[in-house]
Amino acid sequence: MERRNGSGEQSGRAILRRIGDGPARNSTAVAALVDTNILVYSFDPRFPEKRRIATALLRKGILEDNIRVPHQAIAEFVAAVTRPLPSGGSVLSAEEARRQAEEFLSEFVVLYPNETIVRTALRGSAAYRLEWFDAHLWAYAEYYGLPELFSEDFQDGRMYGTVRAVNPF
Repeated sequence: MERRNGSGEQSGRAILRRIGDGPARNSTAVAALVDTNILVYSFDPRFPEKRRIATALLRKGILEDNIRVPHQAIAEFVAAVTRPLPSGGSVLSAEEARRQAEEFLSEFVVLYPNETIVRTALRGSAAYRLEWFDAHLWAYAEYYGLPELFSEDFQDGRMYGTVRAVNPF
């Protein structure tokens, strides 16, 4: 029987165990969480080196099924890539951004918030002096037992609770 929290939801670790159930494998890739900036850089031509790194990270994550994306990052991705650039235009059109968001939903395990994640984010914001959206992102990783968080918005290599921030750039 799977454990559920007080609101009837399954715990994060129980959900990931259920997702991972299946035939045995020779090696187990430990999943990591990605921040919005990884998703955005994978399309942003203004930063070719970051684009190359982000694209390689996401492709490897698809192949190894070891990248998790919080729903927050998909919503932020659409907003970021459709925002007008100072030079005019945007990274993606609204139609392209919506289509790519649909692709993310089908390519990655997408994690959704719950009351425990919000409460963890509130505590993380106070304990680590994180901005709200960063604290919320970290809380996903903490709740789901993901040991790494790929982002350029955290101190590289620092432990936040049980989660290590990794700046791939």
